[in-house]
Amino acid sequence: MKPVVKRIATAVCFVTFLSACHKSEPVLSLLVWEGYADPSFIKPFEQKCHCKVSAAYMGSSDELVAKLRGGSAGNYDIISPSSDVAGTIATAGLAAPLDLSKLPSYGSLLPVLTSLPLVKSNGKVYGVPYQWGPNPLLYDTTQFKTPPESWSVLWEPSLRGKVSVWDDLSTVYMAAQVLGYDKAGPTALYNLTDEQLAKVKAKLLELKPNIRKMWSTGGELTNLFEAHEVSIAMGWPLMTNQLRARQFPIGETIPKENTTGWIDHLMITAASQHQDLAYKLIEYLSQAPVQKQVSAVTGYLPANSGVAPLLSAEERHNLHLDDLDAYQKRIYFWENVPRRDKYNQMWNEVKAAQ
Repeated sequence: MKPVVKRIATAVCFVTFLSACHKSEPVLSLLVWEGYADPSFIKPFEQKCHCKVSAAYMGSSDELVAKLRGGSAGNYDIISPSSDVAGTIATAGLAAPLDLSKLPSYGSLLPVLTSLPLVKSNGKVYGVPYQWGPNPLLYDTTQFKTPPESWSVLWEPSLRGKVSVWDDLSTVYMAAQVLGYDKAGPTALYNLTDEQLAKVKAKLLELKPNIRKMWSTGGELTNLFEAHEVSIAMGWPLMTNQLRARQFPIGETIPKENTTGWIDHLMITAASQHQDLAYKLIEYLSQAPVQKQVSAVTGYLPANSGVAPLLSAEERHNLHLDDLDAYQKRIYFWENVPRRDKYNQMWNEVKAAQ
């Protein structure tokens, strides 16, 4: 064989070899909330299991459900629905029932989470609690010397153009709290009447002059604070963590009305082509040392009861693990909204209003 031809043939063989290696490495696809597939804890799993984890991030529960029902379920192996839609996903056949014998760490998860009916149907379990937490009020401490006491601060005329709210039904729930519709019990927030929804809409329309922008991703709100475009917002502990890491003077509080929150679950989609690998990742992410790493990234509370002993006293305090029962009582966990379409219709009308 001539030298040039030989070199070409060798190069072709090498490219073919690399291609074969790439094809033999499975790719596990995730559709999850921001922070749930951070390289700090995903890389070790990839190295151990000789795979790649590809994560896409969602901005709301409605976005997740729309993608799954719109024919995209086959594009993902693992999803992380929150407590408002997890049950719907389970009963709609969009997730696979779990074989808990493949998840030894399930028994170490907080009973207060695993005992809930959110991801159970016909005697089967469809999801594993992963992280949980509130939708707190975030504020620039240079603009607010003391923590704001009420969600009603967002309506103050002095904050015109300095407020951000989440483009999500959580903002609807918050306005309903300001109007006192949770006095009958937290569940009332998810079962508002037409009359109540009309009043919530009017309240949100009053807020619009103060809204600089409605955020849809955590990074978007972090950037709004850093650019000093907003000074107060409904957010997640994830943004608090991000801003503190960047030395931004961010404060976080749960106002006197309390706040809504969520329990995020890991589920395997019914259309997953890599179920065995998906089980391995869920088991890995459920283990206490890994849950500690996840909480360090997100600022959310871990589902594994074994995390607390791995933390310093300061870390336990920052995650409220030293007073867990009292903290949990301040969070009204999302539930299924029977008239979700009606809520979304009203919310879209608020967004479209000039």
